[in-house]
Amino acid sequence: MIKKGCASLSEEKESDFSKHVLIPTHKIMKEEAVNKLLEKYNISLLQLPSILKSDPMIKLLNAKVNDVIEIIRAGSTGKYKYYRRVTE
Repeated sequence: MIKKGCASLSEEKESDFSKHVLIPTHKIMKEEAVNKLLEKYNISLLQLPSILKSDPMIKLLNAKVNDVIEIIRAGSTGKYKYYRRVTE
């Protein structure tokens, strides 16, 4: 039972999902870093894998279409970076 004056369970879950152990770190890359990334791999922005603007983490970051998101996943042998372009 929820006490009066406390946040509801759904509100609590929504605010804490980004801190869950299974959710990798997401961050919006700066334009300069994106340019270096594209140059390093000799690709265009459109060649990056996409992530939908409706994704919960993208909504939380307030990312815009064509922003590039760096996703850092922790594995048993280290940390790995993945890159996604925000799409509609």
